[in-house]
Amino acid sequence: MRELRIRLLAGVFAVAGVLSWAGARLWNSIGTLPSVPLAAPIVLAVIAAVLLATALSLRARLKAQRERRPEAKGVDPLMAARAVVFGQASALVAALVAGMYGGAGVFLLESLDIPARRDQAIYAGFSVVAGIAVIAAAIFLERVCKLPEDDDDHHTPGAASAA
Repeated sequence: MRELRIRLLAGVFAVAGVLSWAGARLWNSIGTLPSVPLAAPIVLAVIAAVLLATALSLRARLKAQRERRPEAKGVDPLMAARAVVFGQASALVAALVAGMYGGAGVFLLESLDIPARRDQAIYAGFSVVAGIAVIAAAIFLERVCKLPEDDDDHHTPGAASAA
């Protein structure tokens, strides 16, 4: 499984932000701009909390397993892999959504004197912050579930013949 690349997530965020900003300008010139839902930052924050809770739980279970505690519950590798895949997918979607709301929020900064637009800009800003929290939690989850690399096996003279 490949690691998340910060460059990829930043690229998705930037492209989505620019396209969203341009789309908001175009949409506003044609008619009314669609609103940023209040649920957007809430849903993203819930996803970030689930990812963080999963990462902390797995980290505690792996630590107990490494310390060979008698009450330690093992970690199913398939469950850990599924958690990482969920985290990676969540991070990609969060980068896209945060970029979209970020672009719309930048457009809305031009008209903060209108109360409805000010509220929309605030919701968009919270959505970007919550999206960044999802990305951070996903990266933390990925780091928790990362297997240690066995450099000794690849560099010992007898490693190739033993396989």
